[in-house]
Amino acid sequence: MASLSPVAQAEAPPVVPPAPAVNNNTNGNGNSNGNNEDRPGSPAAPPPNQNYKTGDEVEPLKEERSGLIREVGCQAIWSLSSCKPGYGVDQLRDSSLENYWQSDGQLPHLVNVQFRRKMTIRDICIYTDFKLDESYTPSKISVRCGTHFNDLQEVEVVEFTEPSGWVQIFLKDIRSRPISTFMLQLAILSNHQNGRDTHLRQVRIHSPVENLPAMVFPGAFAEHGSVFKTFSSIR
Repeated sequence: MASLSPVAQAEAPPVVPPAPAVNNNTNGNGNSNGNNEDRPGSPAAPPPNQNYKTGDEVEPLKEERSGLIREVGCQAIWSLSSCKPGYGVDQLRDSSLENYWQSDGQLPHLVNVQFRRKMTIRDICIYTDFKLDESYTPSKISVRCGTHFNDLQEVEVVEFTEPSGWVQIFLKDIRSRPISTFMLQLAILSNHQNGRDTHLRQVRIHSPVENLPAMVFPGAFAEHGSVFKTFSSIR
């Protein structure tokens, strides 16, 4: 078999292996590419927090008017760990977004809500405004539940980034149902820009409405109409 001369070997073109197919989703190791690893919606990205929501879609007053939830904070006894004179519970609960509670002391700042009976709580809505309050705006809040001050347990911790508007925090038990408790405590663990004191402009507490009116079920009592008519005049 004839062999190539040294000149022919030098002039022979190098053998180039075919380029591997480009996979936009994974690299050769089966992992996501660097540009796609932290992209929202990719498998490696963490799922969105379902325990609270904020933004224009949070409208607690509209939900209350719908009749599916009711505000039960009016049935509780409220207390604060500290407050500036004229910036206490009355301002926190006066339904005005212009007024606010301002703490006066060391972190954490506490809002205590005690009910006379065990209450089912679906969510807590708080109103903050970073544009106005800046370093007074909470950045981390712990929600605790229990029977009294001595047995409170943390059920939710949420962190915010410059919130302006309503923040709705959902409270669930181990079965993913609205939690039942005698007492709630909001603990402000930190503020934006390492602020010392806190501004909260509103806090509303919602309980689900379990007994829906009969009109929600049209025709459910149509067959018994004559029976109801018979006894409609009895007192």
